[in-house]
Amino acid sequence: MLSSEINPREFLDFLPDEGLIKFKDQRMVLLDAVALGLLRKELIDQFGTFVARCILTRFGYAHGWRTGQILSSEFPEVYLDPQSGSHLHMLFGITKTFAFKPRRGDDNTLLEVHWHNSYEAEQHQLSIGESDDPVCWTLTGFASGFESWKHNREVYFIEDMCTGKGDPYCRVTGKFKEDWGEELEPHKPFFSMASSDSLLKELTKRLELTQRALKASQQGKEPQQQTVEGFITQNREMTRLIQLAARVAKVDSSVVVSGESGVGKERLSRFIHERSNRSAQPFVAINCGALTETLLESELFGHKRGAFTGADRDRAGLFEEADKGTLFLDEIGEISAAMQLKLLRTLQEQEVRRVGENHCRKVNVRIICATNRNLEQEVAQGHFRADLYYRLCVVELKIPSLRQRHEDILPLARSILESKNRQMGRNIRGFSNKVARILEGHSWPGNIREMQNVVEYCTALCHGREITTEDLPASLNAPANLPQRIAAHALSLEEMEREYILSVVRACKGNKAQAMKILSIGKATLYRKLKEYGWDAAT
Repeated sequence: MLSSEINPREFLDFLPDEGLIKFKDQRMVLLDAVALGLLRKELIDQFGTFVARCILTRFGYAHGWRTGQILSSEFPEVYLDPQSGSHLHMLFGITKTFAFKPRRGDDNTLLEVHWHNSYEAEQHQLSIGESDDPVCWTLTGFASGFESWKHNREVYFIEDMCTGKGDPYCRVTGKFKEDWGEELEPHKPFFSMASSDSLLKELTKRLELTQRALKASQQGKEPQQQTVEGFITQNREMTRLIQLAARVAKVDSSVVVSGESGVGKERLSRFIHERSNRSAQPFVAINCGALTETLLESELFGHKRGAFTGADRDRAGLFEEADKGTLFLDEIGEISAAMQLKLLRTLQEQEVRRVGENHCRKVNVRIICATNRNLEQEVAQGHFRADLYYRLCVVELKIPSLRQRHEDILPLARSILESKNRQMGRNIRGFSNKVARILEGHSWPGNIREMQNVVEYCTALCHGREITTEDLPASLNAPANLPQRIAAHALSLEEMEREYILSVVRACKGNKAQAMKILSIGKATLYRKLKEYGWDAAT
């Protein structure tokens, strides 16, 4: 039997009562093409084109390899047909092969295949737009895996024409590995099952090349919207910061991430961890400002059973949990002088002593701290130990506030809206022109966290296909005094923070627990701020 004579009923068993579809004895699933297109877009948005292509190419390679295994054992006569892989693609609705050219000419080409109706090219154009390069990554991987299994030696396909980049059809050429020569080198990383370290090194090189090319191409031009490693920004300072964070990730030095509340300090810290050699180990986070000194000590260092009331068992602390990984200390500027000393001793000796114990345990932890305070100023005022500051602040990454990244406001808002649409099952296409102007004119004292709350509010209450001024919360929709005073440069940064915190507390009717959740700050921080402001629940 030729592959062109395949009867799908002989290959596929539909068992709806069991929730199964089987290709012979192997379970299969039907996936919506648009959903796959959205997955591709999400991979590209979150990890970049290089990593997305690696994942999808290797997925296709594994799929082709497995298909070759199944066919060779279950349908050997079909498996031996040179066009079996192409006909399976058509059977499964993946693409249509309209030209199949086995040949061994002067260039040692094994196969040349032409495709119409590639689902990958179609979905790439729908979700992302026309590409400059071929985009049938999964299909190319499948062909490579299938033929590699078939010939029991490495076969690689390279796509040089693609409808995803405007060509009339897709064309792939397959050769044995040794016959490709140097032409294969740029494509090998996408097939290679390399370690995560190798992949990240390659990705870093490519990102640096991309950034240099982007900088050169945009000199004298308006900046274009871009995504840098999942961070949506076209702000030069923010881009420089992300590139610096990527370099810092490769070493084990301690880092302080500073910036106002809501700018994304923890996200940048996770980015550093994920790009580091410790990425396979835990990332453990704690908000130092949300705990009392006694509780913070127990959380960080652990305790022995009976060390204090309620200690009914031995418990490892976060330093031990983060061993060989990263410990993220948020609001480091809030810890007491006594706790600063204990933390310094731990970092110097690289060991912890649980509360109630008399022996120490070795730990290997990278420290990343976050603060909305100026630690250097805190040291000068005697509020923070200088020796601990120098131990922690080997590198400081200061994230600019959202009002300092005016060009990022609308791209970020649109990205958040896409995310909220998916979460809530909505289909809101965007913001009206008037709302866009309001978003750009707002000072965003709560930064990205405030924007997430605003967009979520709008998404939940929007009654049409577009967010209008009627859907905005009162803080943005009404001509309040605060925005007017900001526009008139009548408020300093400290005054804006005061106005914002007090407005949230008043909106929560004095409920500090609720206000802490909205502001995403600790109890100690909120109480200290309110004390500074002389806050009275009656005001």
